[in-house]
Amino acid sequence: MLGLKLPTDPRWVNLAEKSLEDILTDHAYCEQKATTSCITLIQAYPEKEEMVKALAPVVTEEWGHFRLVLGELDKRGLKLGKQRKDEYVNELMKFRKKDGSREDRLIAHLLVCALIEARSCERFRVLSLNIQDDDLKEFYHKFMVAEAAHYRMFLDLAKLYAADPEQVKQRWQEYLDFEADLMERLEVRGDRVH
Repeated sequence: MLGLKLPTDPRWVNLAEKSLEDILTDHAYCEQKATTSCITLIQAYPEKEEMVKALAPVVTEEWGHFRLVLGELDKRGLKLGKQRKDEYVNELMKFRKKDGSREDRLIAHLLVCALIEARSCERFRVLSLNIQDDDLKEFYHKFMVAEAAHYRMFLDLAKLYAADPEQVKQRWQEYLDFEADLMERLEVRGDRVH
């Protein structure tokens, strides 16, 4: 469904389980950054009415997710740590084409968002199936479902605004290839969602 070319290393869930405060902290900041990214798109492209209508409720949802993760930390007596540099997202941003028209930059931004949501969905699925804590299984299943919907929305928006939908499909495949290579290069760590 997601098209990702490299599944999460099976060791990741075990490492995440051992670093629960760290993975929940990173998850919280991922939700905060997703909120900010949607707001940025709305501010940069207010004339894209379909996109604004699609993203406005996602802003609320992502901020609600941030609050849910904060609540999970609190429930477990854990603290929100400091935000870390997100190597995964930073590498995707470097791969994103910054030249071309304003419309080309919009498509690039939407595709990066789709890929981040796809990997988040895949990671939350891994957690929902494999983490030992039953409450966290349910917690992450709900996030998996939400991320899947966001992934699809971003891809659909990219196709909607593309002058050539075939070009979007081609570029999406390039992103998937790049992301698989990136996942192989990044260290497997349990303190980060990506």
